[in-house]
Amino acid sequence: MAISLQKGQRVDLTKGNAGLSKLMIGLGWDPVEQKKGGLFGGLLGGAKAANIDCDASVLMLSETDKLMNKSNLIYFGNLRSSCGSVVHTGDNLTGDGDGDDEQIIVDLGRIPANIHKLLFFVNIYDAVNRRQDFGMIQNAFIRVVNGSNNQEMLRYNLSENYAGKTALMVAEIYRHGGEWKFGAIGEGTHDGSLGEVIKRY
Repeated sequence: MAISLQKGQRVDLTKGNAGLSKLMIGLGWDPVEQKKGGLFGGLLGGAKAANIDCDASVLMLSETDKLMNKSNLIYFGNLRSSCGSVVHTGDNLTGDGDGDDEQIIVDLGRIPANIHKLLFFVNIYDAVNRRQDFGMIQNAFIRVVNGSNNQEMLRYNLSENYAGKTALMVAEIYRHGGEWKFGAIGEGTHDGSLGEVIKRY
């Protein structure tokens, strides 16, 4: 049975899970249904989901939380790390449908020794120009699945109100005492683009 996490909670991934290496990280979200206003909106149609393009990305960071080169940023424009340890399966443009919207495959055994943290975040593509923010998104989550048996190990539902925020630091997987741990972050930021996010690192 999967462990359900709260914001700020940290749990062991590999400790007690001997041989665990391959993970599937699933991220999902749904657009909030927008009520149409006005006479014709009321007569001709009910609720309509906003078309919001959220993008999941991974930063592969050093021990000092630095992004050492751009190939360590895995996103829709760079789907695979140079070492092959992190692979993004591709961009979902709408967030429609059930289940994961985007998936990232991680092979812990192949992560280079100089990488100490994988930071997972989601931003809204072209958020400023489209005047969109995470107040227009609901049911956001991240889950970790054991790649060898497809069992969901843990899930973190981001239940806060992130209105006004345009990027979300969702979670991290990091080295600790020779093992790997998972931390639920759930922090919203005002970064308007992927470029602004990576300037922090």
